[in-house]
Amino acid sequence: MWLGIQKLNTENFSLLKTAISEDGFVFNVYFIKLASSVINIISDVVSLFICVLIICSKYSQQLKQRTMKMLLFRKFRVLILMVFLIACSMHILIDLLPKLERRGNTGCSCSHTPSEGPQNWAKHRARSGVESGWPNKHTLRILQDFSNEPNSNISSHSPEKIPKAGDKTEAFIRPEHYAQNGDQNRRFIPDTVLNKNVPVKGSRLRALFDHPLFKRALPSLTDEDTLFNVNTDIRFDTKGATENQEWHAEQNVEEYSPTGGELTVDSYPNWLRFHIGINRYELYSRHNPVIDALLRDLVSQRITSVAMKSGGTQLKLIMTFQNYGQALFKPMKQTREQETPPDFFYFSDFERHNAEIAAFHLDRILDFRRVPPVAGRLLNMTKEIKDVTRDKKLWRTFFISPANNICFYGECSYYCSTEHALCGKPDQIEGSLAAFLPDLALAKRKTWRNPWRRSYNKRKKAEWEVDPDYCEEVKQTPPYDSGTRLLDIMDMTIFDFLMGNMDRHHYETFEKFGNESFIIHLDNGRGFGKHSHDEVSILVPLSQCCRVKKSTHLRLQLLAKEEYQLSGLMSESLLRDKLTPILIQPHLKAMDRRLHHTLNVLADCIEKEGYSNVVEDDLAGEREFKSSPLLWY
Repeated sequence: MWLGIQKLNTENFSLLKTAISEDGFVFNVYFIKLASSVINIISDVVSLFICVLIICSKYSQQLKQRTMKMLLFRKFRVLILMVFLIACSMHILIDLLPKLERRGNTGCSCSHTPSEGPQNWAKHRARSGVESGWPNKHTLRILQDFSNEPNSNISSHSPEKIPKAGDKTEAFIRPEHYAQNGDQNRRFIPDTVLNKNVPVKGSRLRALFDHPLFKRALPSLTDEDTLFNVNTDIRFDTKGATENQEWHAEQNVEEYSPTGGELTVDSYPNWLRFHIGINRYELYSRHNPVIDALLRDLVSQRITSVAMKSGGTQLKLIMTFQNYGQALFKPMKQTREQETPPDFFYFSDFERHNAEIAAFHLDRILDFRRVPPVAGRLLNMTKEIKDVTRDKKLWRTFFISPANNICFYGECSYYCSTEHALCGKPDQIEGSLAAFLPDLALAKRKTWRNPWRRSYNKRKKAEWEVDPDYCEEVKQTPPYDSGTRLLDIMDMTIFDFLMGNMDRHHYETFEKFGNESFIIHLDNGRGFGKHSHDEVSILVPLSQCCRVKKSTHLRLQLLAKEEYQLSGLMSESLLRDKLTPILIQPHLKAMDRRLHHTLNVLADCIEKEGYSNVVEDDLAGEREFKSSPLLWY
């Protein structure tokens, strides 16, 4: 009981300290310390007094005379007084030690340079600590629960980070790429070398996009085929764009005002032009210059507000930019070289930021264009997250690790604790930024359960895993009994298999387009977890249904050719991202291997059921593609 009272008082004291500022915004710190000491002393006395009463009650049955009882109390009275004095002395010493230590060590023992972010903690305290009443740097250091995450064990000046003399390859490493432990051995290429490695002529990627398969024209679009009907004389209200968002910063920020006087569609911010371009057939067109501009915005736009995204199993942040655009940030949790442990279930795997980036590029190479634009970005955790967030739950999870690195963990179902904290080097962290789709109030989306959803149970299997004729039942169920929805599921299946993504439990479509629309490929963070293993169960929908679009089949055969080769195209495309390399070579080779396996599954289907029963001709009326399918492979 005494230990329970002590623990309760200590927790109450810690909670009180986190609710005040250093100069005593609500209560004086030292007053609270004194009050806490008194509480602890009283608890000690009460606990001892209770023990005395228990002993007295036990002996009272044997002591029949009243004088014996009084004698017993007198003997214990001296003992209680001595314990009281000892407890007072100990608590006073405990309270004085932190003060003496702080006076004797007024300098900073951090290993950061003056320009590094950790010193901004003091600046932030002086600037906004008094205003908000939030905990300051010293309070957080006292309350922090140090992480044992491997990426917290090396500081910015650790010996592992210093390149050896004469090592020329390390000279190309950009300082901002030291985002997580384990990446110090990766060779990063400077921007000048990146430009040289992407030749204008002889580029595989350019040759691919010049191929007739990638120049198919869309049907003529009507008002019913576009997500928004925008006239050029409609003005864009920048203030109304985020006035109802809870995460919008409460501080004064520079107003976004495009030049040119009267606003037209061409002068709208790139994120809005991306929204306007969405139609029934695609999220964006093949050669839309707005997408490249939007990718640059994701990397360069100033972040004005940050908040945690509600729902989901792992931490994700909603970031608002100076131009009122928004993006979903997934921080780095694993190095490029780490694979998913073999004993991990698919539903407890980490969500990888590089998988989100690679998924966008793979989706574009496959010509699906159903993944919103994603770009990698290196963030300063202090200036671009902690200093701009108004989310107190997120703010309070920041701490400084024993290696003097800035860390935070947020709130979520999995991996949101000090044991799985996200730590910078010392405050730099990399992650993926995925552009937001239009707000649900403007463009509603419908969520569908994937027919081949896994059980998400350690012991049970889904119906499709035990019933080989499961697809026949799906084919008779709307919306899979008509239109292109089942074929779109096959596209998504191939896309997931190439990435190794087992976590496709739901998908979304835009309500305006009904059932005749594409599937949005969202949430791809659990792809690219294992390059040494091909999860063939992901392809079960394809092997059970034996259906595929002709355009998809031809593109897969094209990407298997030596002059194109999927791994080479992905490598070239990913070089354009600021966090390159996004994927290590084994993952690129694994995609080539999985591509050939997919073609073998389709070949078996064609041999068993016939070409016309397997390949759905979605190229009817286009001369270029009426040749034999063997021409492409």
